[in-house]
Amino acid sequence: MRIDIISAVPELMTSYIQGSILRIAQEKRLVEIHLHNLHDYALDRFRHIDDTPYGGGAGMIIKCQPIFDCIEKLQQERAYDEIIYVCADGYPLTQTVCNELSLKQNVIILAGHYKGIDQRVRDYLVTREISIGDYVLSGGELPALVLTDAIVRLIPGVIGNAESALEDSFQNGLLEPPQYTKPSEFRGMRVPEVLLSGNHERIRQWREQQALEKTRLRRPDLLGEG
Repeated sequence: MRIDIISAVPELMTSYIQGSILRIAQEKRLVEIHLHNLHDYALDRFRHIDDTPYGGGAGMIIKCQPIFDCIEKLQQERAYDEIIYVCADGYPLTQTVCNELSLKQNVIILAGHYKGIDQRVRDYLVTREISIGDYVLSGGELPALVLTDAIVRLIPGVIGNAESALEDSFQNGLLEPPQYTKPSEFRGMRVPEVLLSGNHERIRQWREQQALEKTRLRRPDLLGEG
């Protein structure tokens, strides 16, 4: 899989994509992640990529030209399954969406900045718009990293134990149950006896019940109860 991330400040993302799971995935050659600086596509000597909004208002808008030039250059080199714009007013990012995107071959993620991007980019280039939550950030770099991480960890071979990803929250529509490790007792706090029983069926039932109770308490909407 190849992921191209386009940003006005790609240096903000460098250290993250060079560490942890994303680093491992790249070292295993299971994914390629490339960062592209929109300022490299500016036409003036000051490398301006934004301008004031038509109709007035606060903030600056990223212009069409650098985004179109960058994406069209990438499209000349390969076909892309998705061109994703991460933005506060996009469709919610869910585990189902991550599962779907992890099966793609080539994906572009466009990170907005300033007040946003010219609507014509969204109308003519973007194939999917994704939001990571009902709040506004200073730029799309963090959402781009969130999306990249959520996709890459699902690619077979990235995580050593594939079953671990399948047991994550939301994969079965429930939140993840409590997890424990050694020692079995710490400062008087004991691990639930069922987890020490060795009875795999009882453990499965306990985890299922715990997941259901946590989901009902924290995210009743996932159960259709919200």
